[in-house]
Amino acid sequence: MAFIGAVKFLLQHLLLLCLFNYLPFSQGKQNWNEGYPFIRRASSLGYNGKSGGYDYIIVGGGTAGCPLAATLSKKFKVLVLERGGVPFNNPNVSFLHNFHITLADTSPTSASQYFISTDGVLNARGRVLGGATSINAGFYTRADPRFIRKVGWDTKLVNESYPWVEKQIVHRPKFSDWQRAVRDGLLAAGVSPFNGFTYDHKYGTKVGGTIFDRFGRRHTAAELLASANPHKLTVLIHATVQKIVFDTKGKRPKATGVIFKDENGKQHEAYLGNDRQSEVIVSSGALGTPQLLLLSGIGPKAELQKLNIPVVLDNQFVGKGMADNPMNTIFVPSKRPVQQSLIETVGITNLGVYIETSSGFGQSKDSIHCHHGILSAEVCNLFTKFTYCGYKITNNVRDLESTLECLTVGCCCKSLSHTIRTSLFMQLKMTCIVFSQNLYVHVS
Repeated sequence: MAFIGAVKFLLQHLLLLCLFNYLPFSQGKQNWNEGYPFIRRASSLGYNGKSGGYDYIIVGGGTAGCPLAATLSKKFKVLVLERGGVPFNNPNVSFLHNFHITLADTSPTSASQYFISTDGVLNARGRVLGGATSINAGFYTRADPRFIRKVGWDTKLVNESYPWVEKQIVHRPKFSDWQRAVRDGLLAAGVSPFNGFTYDHKYGTKVGGTIFDRFGRRHTAAELLASANPHKLTVLIHATVQKIVFDTKGKRPKATGVIFKDENGKQHEAYLGNDRQSEVIVSSGALGTPQLLLLSGIGPKAELQKLNIPVVLDNQFVGKGMADNPMNTIFVPSKRPVQQSLIETVGITNLGVYIETSSGFGQSKDSIHCHHGILSAEVCNLFTKFTYCGYKITNNVRDLESTLECLTVGCCCKSLSHTIRTSLFMQLKMTCIVFSQNLYVHVS
């Protein structure tokens, strides 16, 4: 998300967005519904506007919602409510060349929803089936085993689940010249060893997976729905959930359904069946999930009362503690053409620093066209970000400084690798400053 924020910042300040025309609302409709017959517009519910008998109602058809729906539909009746449209055959979403275009498109039908946090941080949210996998840089890696243990997940079950995703939407990247240069630069800078191509989270330098195939076509989480039981799954697009409905007669509130509106603004209702195990599952992202809970009356009592929202459950933690990962970005101009690539090679340090890179700029003929300022030139980008929340800043400043000393060794490196070493030195120096001043970017 931080990577998207950096790109978004430059796009919003350097692009002439006034030259954009809205994409036709019907663009990208070519026969995708044959493979996904259970996907319909929310307005298709008709005049009555009510549906029920679901075992599970999933709010948000994103990175988590899609695979969850596909899995549950094997045995249960499932409804997915997605506020955006479909990503299939939309050139602004489907192709690597148009990665920047999606982020720059601020039209109401864009798959990317631009926003500014209360701290002034520019970023983007996915507003499309598939969620952030439809707008992000497409890098795939397995989670850090320490994270899995920390959150209390079943490690064996997690490891068994990875191949299910990887076989359907993950690919091995082409590995461009720029990415090779980054690999050499990271190793020369001391981010070692080289772990080759691997999905696993390993310290050092590695080449990870990508959801872009060899033709540059994006494969989003929405494609995981292809493995669902079409007779037990309903996916409504352009369905914006406004509130979760609760039964408060018992000892504790129980979700019974949701209220949502369609693309025409008409309100609808969807309800669970009578089974005690039926659930409303909220998978609307780090921002959308707490927002919906608050609107539904779950959150800090005092704050809800100020907004005249009836309190269903007093929970002081809802809507709190959200923070973005600190990140730095450097743009490296090149005098010669640079092949476009998104994140493929990464450096992972034991400090919690993730070093990523992209290069070039592309645009397909059937996407929106305009002048893109510095991004129209041959530019390579380097990103460093801290991925572990709660890091002990004071203890790690010394470690960062020792890493900086390592980067100053062997500055006779040629061409791009030399540029990378210099850039990484600047990146880590800036990160050291950020950590020493205890600066965090909050998105609350």
